[in-house]
Amino acid sequence: MLQEYIIQELKSLERGIVATPKERKDLENFASACGNGSYVLMQMSMNYGYKIALENLLDEIKRIEIQEGIRKLTE
Repeated sequence: MLQEYIIQELKSLERGIVATPKERKDLENFASACGNGSYVLMQMSMNYGYKIALENLLDEIKRIEIQEGIRKLTE
């Protein structure tokens, strides 16, 4: 169930308006080409993305636990 959620979320990144880099090196190269301050902004953006991803995983885990609890009550 959790694996399906992660696969679904990864696929959604491919449909965004902004391209998702395939590798960190691609992102670093882009930040370098943009000039001053872009590397710091890149790091902040990555950290924020990690935070959101972890929050989403926690939400999904809670949802699964609630579903399993309800299922056990109805058995």
